[in-house]
Amino acid sequence: MFSREVLNMKHYRTCLAAVEQWAEAPCEITEKKRAEIITVDPVDTKQTILGFGGAFTEASAYNLRRIGKEVRTRAIRAYFDPVEGLGYSLGRVSVHGCDFSLGSYLYIQDHDDKLKTFDISRDQPIIDLIHDAEKYAFKKIKILGSPWTPPYWMKDNQSPIRGGHLLPEYYLKWAKYLVRFIKEYRAKGVNVEMLTVQNEPAALQRWDSCLYTAEEERNFVKVLGPALEKARLKDVKLLIWDHNRDLMVERAKPIYEDPIAEKYVWGTAFHWYDNEQFQNVAKHYELFPEKHLLFTEGCQESGPHFGEIAVGERYGRNMINDLRNRTEGYLDWNLFLDETGGPNHVNNLCSAPIMIRIFQEELIKMPSYYYIGHFSRFIQPGAVQIGSSGTTKLLYVAFQNPDGKQILVVQNEKDEIFNLEVRGMKEKVRLGVEPHSISTLVF
Repeated sequence: MFSREVLNMKHYRTCLAAVEQWAEAPCEITEKKRAEIITVDPVDTKQTILGFGGAFTEASAYNLRRIGKEVRTRAIRAYFDPVEGLGYSLGRVSVHGCDFSLGSYLYIQDHDDKLKTFDISRDQPIIDLIHDAEKYAFKKIKILGSPWTPPYWMKDNQSPIRGGHLLPEYYLKWAKYLVRFIKEYRAKGVNVEMLTVQNEPAALQRWDSCLYTAEEERNFVKVLGPALEKARLKDVKLLIWDHNRDLMVERAKPIYEDPIAEKYVWGTAFHWYDNEQFQNVAKHYELFPEKHLLFTEGCQESGPHFGEIAVGERYGRNMINDLRNRTEGYLDWNLFLDETGGPNHVNNLCSAPIMIRIFQEELIKMPSYYYIGHFSRFIQPGAVQIGSSGTTKLLYVAFQNPDGKQILVVQNEKDEIFNLEVRGMKEKVRLGVEPHSISTLVF
């Protein structure tokens, strides 16, 4: 050991190879090598953070109903408890069915365009889960609603699956349906604060899906925006796109360059299934700095991936880069999946940060769970990103919380240890950054 500093700063590290998970680690230099430099500028303030969260899918709610009350409580607290868990403050729900529902469904009977049969009772387990989450979060969860498809008869392919386009003659009826969804959820005490126009509008899927061109989305916004205002829901933040980074700029331009559509849209939602084209998030901010950016879905596809550190690193890498590029919040996909990566009614199995072995009633916290926690446990809603620059060998992002605490998250994806010197925070610090680790420094 070559040097060790005694500081007021706290250093929390996850290094799964060393079986460390949010472990309080010393600041010490153990290698005789030049230090990499990160300089933080607290005066260079950027976006304000909404928070972090995940999706309250029907699959997640169903999995929690398959286990005992005590394990269910531990599972919910693991995400929403601000001290013992991840401190989640955001959530996402699908407007009626999605692929992680137990099957396709609607809130109305077929061809009920007047919404006389509108009924959200199937969603009651999801609503109950949201309220339970709020009990352990000690606050209301801000909810984003996203539709996967309009009712099949409102589309040109007459099917809930394999894309199809919303017929223009149904624009107003579908808008009224979305208004009704928000009002019914709010009547149940759920804070639906945000709404996306359509989940993945460029994806023709073998599950619930609907296609929009940029022009179609723009035209529908011109109907949906006024419908929200007429229903006294002007406070609802409307987001476009809700799909991958690769096309987010070209899809946003026709909408934000239209003076009528633009005024109804709060911001752009995006996903990560695009080979990490972070430059488009930066370009979006450069072109439309007055519009907000929200990450609304990401997960590891193709099954559970138990114990894979690379999945955790994927989360950390994406979160750092998107947050650096002015993203204001981060929503993971399913909160809880079973050991198969489901249930999913079209076998589109995935991983989640917490997996549940149902028969054994065992919670498995995946590497992604701990990587997410390096952000959500320490970066509070209302935090502001502050400038950070320096080495290109590590990934990093810095924030200042509303209480004045300064946060620096540093990720090392390489096989070697680095000496690091941090300048510009409340204290100058030197430490070793372990291979394949993520650290949060709290000043």
